[in-house]
Amino acid sequence: MSTTLDPTPQEVSTSPAAAKDRAWWWWLPYAGIGLIVLYCLSPFYWMLVSSLRRTNDIFADSPVPTPFSIENYTAAFADNNGFLRALLNSFLVAGITTVLVLLIGTLTAYALARLDFRGKNVVLGIVMITSMFPTISLLVPLLELFSSIGWINTYQAMIVPSMSFALPLAVWNLTTFFRQMPTELEEAAQIDGCTPAQAFRKVILPLAAPGVFTTAIITFIAAWNEFIIALSVVNEKGLKTAPVIISQFTGEYGRDTPFGAQMAAGVIVTIPLVILVLLFQRRIVAGLTAGGVK
Repeated sequence: MSTTLDPTPQEVSTSPAAAKDRAWWWWLPYAGIGLIVLYCLSPFYWMLVSSLRRTNDIFADSPVPTPFSIENYTAAFADNNGFLRALLNSFLVAGITTVLVLLIGTLTAYALARLDFRGKNVVLGIVMITSMFPTISLLVPLLELFSSIGWINTYQAMIVPSMSFALPLAVWNLTTFFRQMPTELEEAAQIDGCTPAQAFRKVILPLAAPGVFTTAIITFIAAWNEFIIALSVVNEKGLKTAPVIISQFTGEYGRDTPFGAQMAAGVIVTIPLVILVLLFQRRIVAGLTAGGVK
């Protein structure tokens, strides 16, 4: 009488069918990531392709521009557009906004994370609520306020509203980040002779670099892409930011829309954001994966 032995787990796992199933499940996450990347990059790809077409071919549906042309980039930097000055204005507004938001938000978040006082959660809730107001609902009060204090056609009229919209998110993100850091870090620094301010500056702030850099990137992108406030509070062409100038490009006859020049300007405006993320990506990922206590 013969008996049939059941296959061992090792034999089952090395069977062709099991190997095929493992190969399928191994590729499935990568396929999903590829679809997401393709979906996210397709608008930028089409904008890049359209910017490299000739004006007569701007509505062509070929995936590659034939022939290549840089006339749209030349048109974007034409003197009558003022695009180069608008880029400098965007750098100025976004840079100052980011620095001020980090300075105020870091100190505020550290105080909310480390100090215990009555109503702290209420304060955090109010901070988040202030970021939920639609920008358009605040436009009329801002115009009235800035008109009364003489801020129309000034840089601060764009910087201050951008700060008010970016600060709540910055404070909330950094507060959560500081809460995850053990208080023993400050205690050890103070035992070694540091004051509370020195412990924050020399110990906590370097370890908080991932959260600070992430907040800085989010703030810079939000200030760089801000449109409705900059459109409403600035009328002088020399003070307008890049998104506003791009929307006001005029064609050869004044009434036609220069889609090619707008696509080229859109590519140029997007490049600094891509470079910014690529430059700090490695440091952010390395900081997030590193331990807080060594």
